[in-house]
Amino acid sequence: MASSAASRVSTAASTDAQLRALVARGFRFIDPRDDNGDVLAVVGVRAHHNIVDVVRLHGEDEVVAARMPPDQDVLAPRQVFWREVGPASEVLAAMLALPDDHTPGALLVPTRVSA
Repeated sequence: MASSAASRVSTAASTDAQLRALVARGFRFIDPRDDNGDVLAVVGVRAHHNIVDVVRLHGEDEVVAARMPPDQDVLAPRQVFWREVGPASEVLAAMLALPDDHTPGALLVPTRVSA
């Protein structure tokens, strides 16, 4: 039992550090609430390089992260370039590992520069 309690504390500490890292990268977080004032989720959004990154935390074990075009509804996108679902520590690590300057799997074609 002591080791599982220590594991939960370690996971919480690493999740906290990951959330701080997302804030440092420009994520802004909100906490939408229901009519009773209860938090429905914690949602982080960051727009950059003509894409939008979104992280929705519904609980420590229920996190959804996605990278999408800027014309999508961030809470219910119809199109995403990348998506990850799972425990906070894994999903947040995957979001932090994404490159900032392009979409994973996208073909990057160099622009021709004329003199």
